[in-house]
Amino acid sequence: MASTATTQHDVIIVGAGFSGIFLLYSLRKLGFSCRIYEAGNNIGGTWQTNIYPGVRVDTESWHYQFSMPEVWEDWSWSEKYPSGEEIRRYFAHIEKKLKIKKDVEFQTRVVGAQFEREMSRWRIETEDGRVTESQFLVACPGSIEKRYTPDFPGLNKFKGGIYHSSRWPREGVDIKGKKVAVIGTGCSGIQIIQEVAKEADTLTVFQRTPNLAMPMRQIQILESEQKFAKVLYPHLFRDRGRNLTGNTAEFIPKRTFDASPEERRARLEDNWKEGGFVPLLGGYADFLMDPEANREVYDFWASKTRARIHDPRKRDILAPLDPPFPIAAKRSCLEANYYEVFNQSNVHLVNVREDPVVEFQPYGIATSSGAFHELDAVVLATGFDAVTGSLTNMGLRNTEGKPLKEEWEDGAQTYLGLTINGYPNMFHVYGVHGPTGFSNGPTSIEMQGRLIIDAIQRMRANGLAYVEATPEAAVAWTRKADEIANATLLPKADSWYMGANIPGKKRQMLNFVGGLPMYEQLCTEALSKWDGFRLESLAN
Repeated sequence: MASTATTQHDVIIVGAGFSGIFLLYSLRKLGFSCRIYEAGNNIGGTWQTNIYPGVRVDTESWHYQFSMPEVWEDWSWSEKYPSGEEIRRYFAHIEKKLKIKKDVEFQTRVVGAQFEREMSRWRIETEDGRVTESQFLVACPGSIEKRYTPDFPGLNKFKGGIYHSSRWPREGVDIKGKKVAVIGTGCSGIQIIQEVAKEADTLTVFQRTPNLAMPMRQIQILESEQKFAKVLYPHLFRDRGRNLTGNTAEFIPKRTFDASPEERRARLEDNWKEGGFVPLLGGYADFLMDPEANREVYDFWASKTRARIHDPRKRDILAPLDPPFPIAAKRSCLEANYYEVFNQSNVHLVNVREDPVVEFQPYGIATSSGAFHELDAVVLATGFDAVTGSLTNMGLRNTEGKPLKEEWEDGAQTYLGLTINGYPNMFHVYGVHGPTGFSNGPTSIEMQGRLIIDAIQRMRANGLAYVEATPEAAVAWTRKADEIANATLLPKADSWYMGANIPGKKRQMLNFVGGLPMYEQLCTEALSKWDGFRLESLAN
C-alpha cells in the first residue's frame, strides 16, 4: 500500500518529454529541488508511446534536438528525418549525458492538483495515492497525450485486432497476409499506411479528409556532413528562434502576385524539389492570408500529386481538383511513397464523406452504400484531443476547486500561452495558446522553458510567494490569439489546430500563430514587468 506521507519539492514537472527534460535539467543546475512525474516507463514523451510502424520525425534532425552542447557534441544523426527508433536512441543518449532518470518517478500519473493560497503551495495527487507539495507546478504533458477514438457503432463486437496508433503493442503486430483497415489519414495514418501496404493481403483506407501531404525527400547524412553541421550548430541554435516556425524555411517577404508568373512557377518548382515543409514555408509571405495566393500553391500541389495516382477515382479522392480547405490550414504531413501506395492492386480507398461507416461487425466494417469490408485487423489513426486534452486530463482544479475541464467547456483561456487564471505558480509548456502546432517542438520548448526559468528565478530573488494571471489578461491574450488567427485562412479548416476534430469541443484557435519572434517579444515584455499578473509576497 502506498505511503500517505506528504513529500515536498520546489518544482514538480509533469511529463518527461522534451519539455520536462529541459525544465528539469535547467532548474536542477540552478539548485532547485525538482521531480518529474511521468506516466510511462521511460523518458521521451510521445516518442515512447507512438511506436507504430513507420513512425518518423517530420522536421529536419539538426533542428529537432536540444541546443545543449553536452548533448549534441557527441551525437550524430543518420537521416535528415529520423525514425522513431533513432529518436529513442537519442533519448537514451540524453540520459547518458544528463542523468535525467535519477529525478524521474515513472509510472506515476497525476490525477489531481490544486494550489492552496494559504500555504502558497501546490498539492498534487498521483494515481498511487501519494500527495506531494511544491511551490511550482510545470505541466509538460505534450500536446497529443489524450488519444481520440470515435464512437463507432459495434466497435466492441469486432473479433479481429484493434490498434490505436498511440498505443501500438511493443511486441509489434503481424499483419503479413491479413486484411487490414486504417481509419484516418493524418500524419500517423500516412506513416502506417506506407508500411502496412508492404505486407498486408489487402489494405483498406478509410479517409474523411484528404491530407495535402508534402514529399519528404529523405536523405542519409554522411559523417563528413555531420561534422560540418556541428560547426554550424551554435549559430543554428542561436538563430532558430528568430524564424517564424523555428525551422529552416522562411517566407519570402513579397506578395505572391507582385512576382511574375515565371518567377512564381520557378519558386514553386524549386521548393518542391527541396521537399519537406519548404513548399509551404518557403513561399511568398501572403499565401496563408490571400485565398488566391493559397489556391495557386494548392493547384501546383494537386498537379504534382495527381500525376502520381493512376486510378481516376482514387485521384479525385486523394488530390481533388478543388481544394477541400486552404492548403496548410490543416497539418500537412511528409510522405515518401504515400500516393504510389494507392496504385497497388491490394490497396482500396473508402471516402467516408460519401460512404460513411455504419457499423463494425464481427468480421469487418459495413458502410452506408451496403458495402462490407472483410477485415482481420483495424488500425485507428484517429488522432488526439490535441493541445487542451493533455491538461484537462490531469485532474487540475482552480483555487476554488472547479476542475479545469469544466472551466474550458466553453473554450480555453490562457495568458501568454504559459499560465492560467486560478492556477498560481503553474506554467504549461508546448500547450494551449503557445506556438505549439506552428513551431518546431524543441525550438519553442526551449524558448518557453527559458521564460519560465527566468520568471521563477525573479520570483525567488524578489520574495514573491506566487504570481497569478489576472482574468483580464487571460481574456486579452485569448482574444489576441484569435485575432491573429482570424487574419489568416487557418480558421477555414476543421483542424485540430481549431479543436474541430473532437465532437462537441469548442471551436477556437488553440495555438499562437504570430510566429516565434513575436511570441518571445510579447512574453518577455509582459513577464519582465509582471504585466497581467497578480503578485503575492512572502510573509515576513
